Amino acid sequence: MKKLNRAATAAVLAGLLTACTGGGQNQDSSADQLSADPLTAVRSAADITGRTGSAHVATELTTESAEKKAVFHGTGGYDYVKRLGRLEIDVPPGAATNGRITEVVLPGTVYLQNTGAKIPEGKWVKLDVRQLPDGNLVSSGATDPATAAGALRGAQTADLVGSETVDGVELKHFKGTLDLVKAADATGGRGADGLRMAGQTFTVKEVPYEVWLDGQGRLHKVVENFTFAGVAGSTAAKDQVKVVSTLSLTDFGKPVDAAEPSAADLWSMKPSPSPK
Repeated sequence: MKKLNRAATAAVLAGLLTACTGGGQNQDSSADQLSADPLTAVRSAADITGRTGSAHVATELTTESAEKKAVFHGTGGYDYVKRLGRLEIDVPPGAATNGRITEVVLPGTVYLQNTGAKIPEGKWVKLDVRQLPDGNLVSSGATDPATAAGALRGAQTADLVGSETVDGVELKHFKGTLDLVKAADATGGRGADGLRMAGQTFTVKEVPYEVWLDGQGRLHKVVENFTFAGVAGSTAAKDQVKVVSTLSLTDFGKPVDAAEPSAADLWSMKPSPSPK
């Protein structure tokens, strides 16, 4: 169990969990249309979704190793105009930290509060996602909305497997594999930092995904399957941690309540004194 607590939840800074992000564009989305070519449709989903302005979010992240399985649930939203999002993550019993995690995410940066951590009430910890080997696609208990969508820019294969009607909306269901490093190259800027870090450290480079897109090409749901070593450097099957990250988007264009913490509300962990 200790192995999963270190790797699957990636306890960072005295057991805190974290998140990362990408970006979007503020443009009119009314003319967008789902491409007839599956690969183009999938690769275009992040940009088209970004042009909606904002979306509300539900996340689920399941980590599983030979020792333990844990499921994290989250809710929140992402403002593609401000390139700013907020997530509330419920931490399951037995994880490396406890309580509820609140995250404010910007391209390449995450602000973190944790009710179970030893930080002053109301204060935030600020992290650069380049500090995290997984790029924070996993260690937060959620893959944030911009990054989960941005990963689709690296789609290498895409097959249309059917259509489904959800809440009265017809969605096209695609499956395939994606490359996180190529997704980072296509995303660019600080929003690519998490994708690039994960692409370098995850042990399975061809990431399987499923995605559901509407007639405009907007992303309604994406499931991405990540694998990394629970024991550093190990390629043994028993040491691998498998992660299923699910993101669902609703209420496109509805305002999102998210703001970057002020400098006065930031808190830095003091390093332990060196032994004499």
